[in-house]
Amino acid sequence: MRDRATRIALVALLLAALAVGIDNADRPLANPDEGRYSEISREMAASGDWVTPRLNGLKYFEKPPLQYWATAVVFKAFGESEVTARLYTGLCGLLAILAVGFTALRLGGGDRALASMMALVAAPYFMGLGGVVTLDMGLTAWTTLTFCAFVLAEHAGGDDRARRQWLLVAWAATALAVLSKGLIGLVFPAAALFFYMLVRRDFRPLLRLEWGYGLIVFLAIAAPWFVAVSLENPEFARFFFIHEHFERFLTTTHRRTEPWWYFLPILVGGFLPWMFALPAAISHAIEKEAGTAGVRPLTFALAWTTFIVLFFSASGSKLPAYILPVFPPLALVLGRYLAEAQPRRLAMMVFPVTLLAAALAFFIWRAPRAAKEPWPRLLYEEGQVYGYIASGVLFATAIVGGLLLLRGRRMLAIVVIALGTVLTIDGLEDAYEEFSPRQSGQIVAGKMQPWLTPATRVYSVGHYEQTVPFYIGRTMTLVNYLDEFEPGIKAEPRKAVAELASFPEEWGRPGDAMAIMQPDLLEKLQAQGLPMQVLHKDPRRVLVRKP
Repeated sequence: MRDRATRIALVALLLAALAVGIDNADRPLANPDEGRYSEISREMAASGDWVTPRLNGLKYFEKPPLQYWATAVVFKAFGESEVTARLYTGLCGLLAILAVGFTALRLGGGDRALASMMALVAAPYFMGLGGVVTLDMGLTAWTTLTFCAFVLAEHAGGDDRARRQWLLVAWAATALAVLSKGLIGLVFPAAALFFYMLVRRDFRPLLRLEWGYGLIVFLAIAAPWFVAVSLENPEFARFFFIHEHFERFLTTTHRRTEPWWYFLPILVGGFLPWMFALPAAISHAIEKEAGTAGVRPLTFALAWTTFIVLFFSASGSKLPAYILPVFPPLALVLGRYLAEAQPRRLAMMVFPVTLLAAALAFFIWRAPRAAKEPWPRLLYEEGQVYGYIASGVLFATAIVGGLLLLRGRRMLAIVVIALGTVLTIDGLEDAYEEFSPRQSGQIVAGKMQPWLTPATRVYSVGHYEQTVPFYIGRTMTLVNYLDEFEPGIKAEPRKAVAELASFPEEWGRPGDAMAIMQPDLLEKLQAQGLPMQVLHKDPRRVLVRKP
């Protein structure tokens, strides 16, 4: 299956992935998601309340707690840092890769397993999000395990014991997906399975789902938290099930409106450098499984992908990471094609990536000139060198991979191309890290530390820096700010200052005080005569203290 050169390349890939992970795991947390979810976990670990999630001290019911639990445990065991905040997400990405590889191995052998894993590793969208604190990678890991377990159960054929075990794994993984991001963890596999059966005109898999034991496993894992949080917080059920699911999907209340085709370029571009091979891989999968009487794993993968893309395309709320769960199943589709297609044909699909690498270099060169303000222009310039390195690596590995394919070195080429993606991501993440002064409150938090005491009041006025509470290890009092905190403030109004007009009196109370706000608001408050000493100021935020 693999010659010596391929094994060496695999070792290099493993070492590079480890080095890239270490290099990027400690970059400053970015607003908003990384700060938000890390802070919820920090507060959970600090309070010992494992039932009611809180953000900035306020009840936060937008998502279930599995990632909060896992990260809070990590915080307690290893301390609070950017690395420990990102650990769960990274492990979830690794779980998805291993699940895809194991499934491909059982279905078609070592070459398909290696090609499928490398297809996922080579997908920069998937690998990039593996280093970001977001809930979507957790959802992706558990839905991938659901998908793979169902495929392996069907593949077990007449082995009833193996089939039952894999189905129970699928039920358990579905429950963990629900605890990761809500009902969508159940909707995805159920709807995709129905779509798959509809395409095949075969509904017999419904009879083989181990409903009795499966439901017991599912409810034993998923139900206890929902019951406990509902008993402690009567407002939870309405907000979580109605607002966060139906209203988010059916309305534009979250102001995340995008055109219907929004996810298509993300899906195709997310598989760079194999994006030009993806259409052929889908066609290849359909052709290979047409008329197959038994299990059709790639057909199920395509049904899974189609439903998720259509589902979110129809939604009134769209964010790029929503379609992350389609990448592992599609990697199985792409992996089979990479393992079976003519190497010369694959080479012709890899060489055009050099044009995209050149386009990336042009974008990096153009970005500072297109910036409308001096600050982002400076940050773009500081990150350019890393961006050029990333585009150069992408260009070089596309050339090397294509030449290897022309020589018939299929597996070596696939590993080299995956290695190129990992190194490209490293360069782009290093470039993005130069934006930390703008994207993270780490510097602001550092300016606060010398002045902070347990008695210091800290206000966030008309503005909320998601990462600051994590870095200072405490919450802030919100002033004239609702957004995602509206349900929490309604439940505990005493924890916030509702109107800006009330802030001068709050600021004037005896004792030390600090506040974070946007620059234009500082001018208004100073015009009212509020005494404020500026500790930090940039175009995005101002930090002041009471002199």
